[in-house]
Amino acid sequence: MIGRRMMLQGVAALALGAAGGVLRAGPARAEGQGLAFDPEAYETLSTTVETSRGTVAVRYRFWRAIPYVARPVAPQYQVLNVSVPIEIDGVTVDASAAPILLANAVGGYMPSDVSAAKGVGEGGMMGPPPDMAPPAGPPSGMAAPSGSALMLAAGKRVSNAKLALAAGLVVVEPGARGRTLTDAAGHYIGTAPAVIVDLKAAVRFIRANAGRLPGNVERIVSSGTSAGGAVSALLGASGDSPLYAPMLAELGAANASDAIFAAGAWCPITDLEHADAAYEWCWGPNPVTGAGAVDRALSATLAAAFAPYQNSLGLAAPDGSGPLTAAAFPDYLLRAHLVPQATAHLAALSETDRQAYLAAHPHIGWRDGQAVLDWAGFIAHVGTRKKSLPAFDGFDLQTGENNLFGLGTEKARHFTAFAAARAGTTLAADIAETLRLMNPMGFLLSAHPGRSRHWWLRTGTSDTDTSLTILANLGAAAARAGDGVDLRYYWDAGHGANEDAEAFIDWIKTISA
Repeated sequence: MIGRRMMLQGVAALALGAAGGVLRAGPARAEGQGLAFDPEAYETLSTTVETSRGTVAVRYRFWRAIPYVARPVAPQYQVLNVSVPIEIDGVTVDASAAPILLANAVGGYMPSDVSAAKGVGEGGMMGPPPDMAPPAGPPSGMAAPSGSALMLAAGKRVSNAKLALAAGLVVVEPGARGRTLTDAAGHYIGTAPAVIVDLKAAVRFIRANAGRLPGNVERIVSSGTSAGGAVSALLGASGDSPLYAPMLAELGAANASDAIFAAGAWCPITDLEHADAAYEWCWGPNPVTGAGAVDRALSATLAAAFAPYQNSLGLAAPDGSGPLTAAAFPDYLLRAHLVPQATAHLAALSETDRQAYLAAHPHIGWRDGQAVLDWAGFIAHVGTRKKSLPAFDGFDLQTGENNLFGLGTEKARHFTAFAAARAGTTLAADIAETLRLMNPMGFLLSAHPGRSRHWWLRTGTSDTDTSLTILANLGAAAARAGDGVDLRYYWDAGHGANEDAEAFIDWIKTISA
């Protein structure tokens, strides 16, 4: 059980206070900790990347399985790979000052292993992706698939890492511990907050090796999907927070900043202490896919807990329409996102296909060139929910999130008072602080000074792995802090959708200029 006891002692010593505190790292050091990047220890590889411009041929230098901490707990996972383009379509490129994409492959809060990757974009999660089912196929009458939908139809998944490499960016792919890892004594060594500590250590390694590791360390942009989206957002929100310092010190992380320039998060599974209430508020009326109805009374009880939480945030709708309360949320989502996305989708269809779509989806209308829908109709249009009740803190302790909050030899624990009360117990004393270390919202709401100032946020409108409010709240909190936010819901897309991946790469170039 590495780090938890020291973490709690260190946090107390740092006088917890506001999440806005910043640990100002001293001059970056790598050599003294055995963490110096070797610029010559690469192999030269070639790959092809499918883009909207056609197939792009890339030759690149590849550094595999570089340890990013001096005292790893799980050496197989606490390594990173670096890919640097040297030739794109036969033209020599110099990426020595290019932005750096930190592309994590975390899914389901499982361990992420890049140690055996044979090239860029090939490392990933250990085991089956429990929360990364491919997006549902296009509904009847839908236009030809694009973006991730097109690649999924061909049996592939969009790779931000490969697209970034083909665009001339440096790509760093970090491995990280995950919730199922145990040591020889049976202690869980990858439960919360291990994954975010590892990603911070990877950023510190990059920054400590400025001038040796190619790329601009002041332009690090993270990306991740699902649980990986959650930790990407957390990495962006919590840069240089002293709350993580004891754990980073225990691992022998480099003495450098762990702040990043920008964060990209797709369908983030985050804000876990409020996720069950938000889920029932959003998807409560719908049956579980393949499992029938949920307990309506329990669903209503959980949904009722969402309003006081949402109202306590004090957020405003980014479109200037007023407070973003629970009562205002449906109209905000419809006005700012759902109706515009449905309109764009329907407008792109031929008249024949549009009529077929409307006939197949009676809750969606079309009048005067605009989609017509209300909140109840939209929820009915989505139709089913993926998760049962509770969605995250399961009464039977069987969810991945229950495992995420395991401790010592205890595999799974409750992390909400609602589920704990149903089990006739109370929350463990460390849960509140562990939740704080895993939630980007606290850092954004306090306008934490070490946070990223640029946010790319995406999910599908039919993503029932979490509530649609999660992404909107992240965007609203970042906007209130004064950050740039590019937020979009993909119409009729499910969990893991990434339909404008090349636009993300263009966005990185624009904000980095």
